[in-house]
Amino acid sequence: MTLAIILVIAAALALLLILSISISRGLRISEPASLATRIQAIDVEAFRNLVDSAEDDYLRRRLSTSEFRRVQRLRLRATAAYIRIAGRNAAVLVLIGQNALAAGNAETAEAARRLLDNALLLRRNAAFALFRIQLALLWPNRGLAAAPILHSYEQLSGSAMLLGRLQNPATPVRIAVNW
Repeated sequence: MTLAIILVIAAALALLLILSISISRGLRISEPASLATRIQAIDVEAFRNLVDSAEDDYLRRRLSTSEFRRVQRLRLRATAAYIRIAGRNAAVLVLIGQNALAAGNAETAEAARRLLDNALLLRRNAAFALFRIQLALLWPNRGLAAAPILHSYEQLSGSAMLLGRLQNPATPVRIAVNW
């Protein structure tokens, strides 16, 4: 009996390890010649709508239970797509920040450090959020706290724009689109 419990726990831990590796590999990017071209802009307002708990409450009140679950699964998949893009953008910005650290200008180096901190935090949180979304797809009635990813992405956008202005004032770096 004890051996069976140990085997079940080991299998569950192995499954978690495999899931975390597959999610983190999905967030990796290849190192291209021009990093800025690899950034995909995200519609922040649409992302904000998807992670808004008030919107979830509204849908829960207006739709039947089965219809709400179907719509919620679609919303979770869309949220996962936004989070994947945010994670890839953060990976690109990590590389940009690392390249900018070599700059002799102290102000640019500080902006690069801030960008690196924000990008690394977002990448870690994006991997964790994708794992939580996979669980939420099984139980779509559960609330999902993906709003911190949106907040982190907005901070990252500000850091990227600051570094971009310091390095090349004529060319803005945009990782968010506000329609």
